[in-house]
Amino acid sequence: MRILVAGAGGVVGLPLTRELIAQGHAVIGTSRNPDSRPELHDAGATVVRMDAFDLASVEHAIAEARPDAVIHQLTDLSAVDLEANAELRIVGTRNLVDAMRRYGVQRLITQSIAWLYADGDGLADETVPLREAAGPSARTIEGVVAMEHTAREIPDHVILRYGKLYGPGTWYSPDGDFGRAARDGVFSGNGIESFLHIADTVAPTVAALGWPAGIVNVVDDEPAGPDQWLPVFCRWVGGQTPTGLSPGAGRGASNVKARNLGWVPKYPSWRMGMSG
Repeated sequence: MRILVAGAGGVVGLPLTRELIAQGHAVIGTSRNPDSRPELHDAGATVVRMDAFDLASVEHAIAEARPDAVIHQLTDLSAVDLEANAELRIVGTRNLVDAMRRYGVQRLITQSIAWLYADGDGLADETVPLREAAGPSARTIEGVVAMEHTAREIPDHVILRYGKLYGPGTWYSPDGDFGRAARDGVFSGNGIESFLHIADTVAPTVAALGWPAGIVNVVDDEPAGPDQWLPVFCRWVGGQTPTGLSPGAGRGASNVKARNLGWVPKYPSWRMGMSG
């Protein structure tokens, strides 16, 4: 297949690009500045210039790539700017889908997130609605809702709701923002989490090219509150564990659907991935 990976130079996009090429696909990766991405060229990808906020730029990239499928891995997280990331989800996805529809591209795989489900009992499967857009997470929720709604305009779509990414290159790592915060004693966790090791993002994303349309949670097997995962995380990154940790609020996500589709995580528990 000819596959356009939007955001091919990212923490998920780069290993994904390498695996797609290893499996014999022709990959066209996007970048605002193709000359700054030698690793994509070295992997064997064709790199096209694309500014996701500029519809003409997105249309040009789609027209040049002539893809059979698009994998949407666009994020703006380098500066921990959640507003910028929400805007990219809204505007970038809108432009990507409009360009796909114009040029007749009918397969879209979209990266989303699995930690915005409405409160309730038990693990949240894909039928559970997302929370209302209110409070500190309001803009993030607005961005995700808009992104997923727009992605559904492509009939042959798969929305992958990843768990909280941890491991090399992520916020949850010894070199990441939350690792540094833990060492500085200013990180107390974010409630009940369903994690996903960065090494477990590629296989389900490639497999999703052949999955039925719909939403799929891609998370590990062990949702946990901060009283469980935060001490392990702090030991991993070299920080001190905060005192008075609680089980946390919220709920984890179920990965039953992904497993029924054949996905098996390399890291079924964050305990393995955060062991160092």
